[in-house]
Amino acid sequence: MTDASATAAAAGAEDLARLGRVHFLGLGGVGVSGIARIMQQRGIRISGSDAKDLPVMRELEAAGATVFVGYDADHLDRLAEDGGGAVDTVIASSIAGPGNPEYDAAVDRGLPVLHRSQGLAAAMTGHRVLAVAGTHGKTTTSSMAAMTFTQAGAEPAFAVGAAVAGLGTNASAGAGEWFIAEADESDGTLLNYRPEIAVLTNVEADHLDFYGSEDAVTQVFRDFIGLLPRDGVLVACADDAGARDAADWARAARTDGAPAPRVATYGSDPTRADDLVLVDSTLSGLDGGTGQRVTYRWLDGTTTALTLAVPGLHNALNAAAVLLAAHHAGLDGAAAARGLEGFRGTARRFEYRGQVAGVRVFDDYAHHPTEVAAAIAAGRSVAGQHRLHVLFQPHLFSRTRDFAQGFAEALSAADGVQVLPVYAAREEPIPGVDSALIARHVRTALPGSTLIPQDAAAAVASLLEPVRPGDVILTMGAGDVTAQGRAILDALAERAEGA
Repeated sequence: MTDASATAAAAGAEDLARLGRVHFLGLGGVGVSGIARIMQQRGIRISGSDAKDLPVMRELEAAGATVFVGYDADHLDRLAEDGGGAVDTVIASSIAGPGNPEYDAAVDRGLPVLHRSQGLAAAMTGHRVLAVAGTHGKTTTSSMAAMTFTQAGAEPAFAVGAAVAGLGTNASAGAGEWFIAEADESDGTLLNYRPEIAVLTNVEADHLDFYGSEDAVTQVFRDFIGLLPRDGVLVACADDAGARDAADWARAARTDGAPAPRVATYGSDPTRADDLVLVDSTLSGLDGGTGQRVTYRWLDGTTTALTLAVPGLHNALNAAAVLLAAHHAGLDGAAAARGLEGFRGTARRFEYRGQVAGVRVFDDYAHHPTEVAAAIAAGRSVAGQHRLHVLFQPHLFSRTRDFAQGFAEALSAADGVQVLPVYAAREEPIPGVDSALIARHVRTALPGSTLIPQDAAAAVASLLEPVRPGDVILTMGAGDVTAQGRAILDALAERAEGA
């Protein structure tokens, strides 16, 4: 760390200390718990509440946090009486806003109440920030970056959307000058961050329940790019039309004299990507056949070849983004490549769940047609000459309404599909919107793709009927479909024993 960076870090620590004792609402969520972990590691006294008792809460408690299961305004009084002093600041998740008894009590008492994103921004103070944005791929790309910078000796702080295999956590205070963060666009709060390097994986319509139009989605990413300083860097994927347009917009702004960042692009098309081009990708035998050998060509004609443990063109491009960002951050290129080779994935991103009787089961968080298509393409590459079977759970009624045809087209690339009922999450049902909007348009090689109303067990049984040794099964969606991976493995074992 340079003298200037050390001075900035000291100032950042002082700013963070001004928050005093911090109480978190929605403590069990991946985003909030990550911020809490970082602040706790930096010596901030923390506490928190959540509606459910989740493992991460016990980890924080073991490290000294006071934890409550359930929400109650009296928790603030109990904290004031526990010897640690009264709560000074409250940080709340998006689902623990007005109407939550602890949130309302904090407001009534005049306490500062910060949104999760504001808490993360506070944790970034004093660091050089690498933020990963985009409609898809944020968690994997930011996790790759966390692993790469860590393995390269940069000791970054990081906060990403899932636990990173090999790092054992989704967040750490680090000791270096860089802070790596996933910048979530779902509610516009990515505009709270001040990155020095921003990665933009793609720009596409999503979260229309919040934005209302695709133009508004495009604009929030432009506004995010506008937060970069003139000596900052935008790393954008030239394969994606939306990210490419954003890069062109940033270049034009810089040409016109606006304080716009430098632009660096990556991709698989050398006529579009200027700085780093994916020139080759072949499936490797790494990690049971899910890995790939990739080669990239830099602007000066030199190449970098490495083996990734994760499959799919999208992951080869995510890795390119990290290589390019690491280059602009000043990391040694060989060390960055070795760091990427150490990446073994994150929770729920084409996560290997197990194998029984020659059938491999994976799980993926994909919940947008583009993500579904990418996960299925990765699944097909892993399955090779065998078949791919998908158990898909749509997430949100509004997203199902807006993208039903796109989901059906993406799912039709699998050999067999079962579609579960919509996972409502934060929404109330919308009349006329259900999983049948998707299921009735799915066309696969194996007949029988259908909606199984409220019966995951029947969907699993139907999915497994045509499965044979060598096939791959993929559970997919942002809801509780992830729990079906274990059920599928158990059913496969039972079938094998019966045979």
